[in-house]
Amino acid sequence: MQSHSEFQTPPPGCPAHTGRQRVPLYGPEFAAAPETFYENLRQYGPSAPVELAPGVEAALVTDYAAALHILQNPDTFARDSRRWRALNEGRVPMDSPVLPMMMYRPNCMFSDGAEHLKLRQAVTDSLARLDMHRVSRHVDRVAAYLIDQFGARGTADLISDYAQLLPLLVFNDLFGCPAEIGDRLISAISNLFDGIEVERANEAMTGALFELVTLKRTRPGEDITSWLMQHASQLTDEEMVHQLALLIGAGTEPVQNIIGNALRLLLWDEQFSDGQQVTGVLVEDAINEVLWNSPPIANYATHYPVRDVDVSGTKLAAGTPVLISFMAANADATLSAPLQMFSKRAHLAWGAGPHACPAKDPALLISIRAIEKLLNTLPDIELGAAVGTLTWRPGPFHRALNALPARFTPVRGERYGSMPSITRADGMDDAPVQEHRGKPHKACWWSGFLNWWRV
Repeated sequence: MQSHSEFQTPPPGCPAHTGRQRVPLYGPEFAAAPETFYENLRQYGPSAPVELAPGVEAALVTDYAAALHILQNPDTFARDSRRWRALNEGRVPMDSPVLPMMMYRPNCMFSDGAEHLKLRQAVTDSLARLDMHRVSRHVDRVAAYLIDQFGARGTADLISDYAQLLPLLVFNDLFGCPAEIGDRLISAISNLFDGIEVERANEAMTGALFELVTLKRTRPGEDITSWLMQHASQLTDEEMVHQLALLIGAGTEPVQNIIGNALRLLLWDEQFSDGQQVTGVLVEDAINEVLWNSPPIANYATHYPVRDVDVSGTKLAAGTPVLISFMAANADATLSAPLQMFSKRAHLAWGAGPHACPAKDPALLISIRAIEKLLNTLPDIELGAAVGTLTWRPGPFHRALNALPARFTPVRGERYGSMPSITRADGMDDAPVQEHRGKPHKACWWSGFLNWWRV
């Protein structure tokens, strides 16, 4: 990986090299040093012309005040991507890798007005029913299970072995998934994250969610799926599936990246890795640092101006995708250093306005608990590679490590702690599952966990 110092001259595609051509945000150069790109993009003003993928043009907002203005003004800046002019005119490649993140779906992220209010209320009311003590206990169980899979090795990739899987397993419980449906969900979502047969993976995820909704219509439980179904908004099966898909995608990817990026800091940065046992305050400080300076979703919240509009001297055309760079806006030079150092609310990592993340509190709880459990179970864990060799996943939206190798004193392959046996919140008995020894195949992670917990 190239060091930050190697990008002190303008990187390829920046305004200094290309005049007013669009700056690509999808190559390895951008993934390696996005901060340098953002600094060069500021030459355009509060927003800059970028290319999210070949043939996909957008404006990227790098100014904090402009970002806040757009996020808080839905009447002028809509979220419904059916307003996307270039897509409607056939000027966007239909096989573009960014389309799954930008195409319209009937969920609260891509809706406006009364429709957004209805869908958003169903989601927020259902999430409000979560028992955070139950969530915390389940994170402990899932963390123990995952550590059990690699603990005897003395080495692990904390992304693929831990951070990627933990939120998926936790969400399976919160959604009330039986074993077989949960296995298919995790396999499909893992393939979506990895870019493996994306169209087939998307179909598999949708199919599994339809089966879950059908099951819950007749056998509801104490879970988010059932609460959404029972909400006064009376969501249809299609609306149910799209809200659940949103909660999975918008819930698991950011949590994965928070855990991975915070562990990188805790195992490397000297202000955190002081050799002492981890404390809750230390973990929260590391996560706050991540949310300010390396947010899990770096550029997103796509808006579409409903008419040509001027934002701080920059003209944005109607129907143009306008993305918020949470990472660049958080680093805006107009923000005071004390604000960035001490405030846990002023950053834009969770968005702002009517579309702000509705799952912030459970996401933080899951992230903090997962990190604490790992570091307290493996107190001598350390990076297994020089921090300068770590690489980041390319792409315009996320800030995510490819891998985070670690080493530690091997621990016995057994369940940690003496927690009581698991009781499913929905009162359902899962189908018999096969016992798995060693690391399960990703197609059976959920049934593997349920089986492990019964032993």
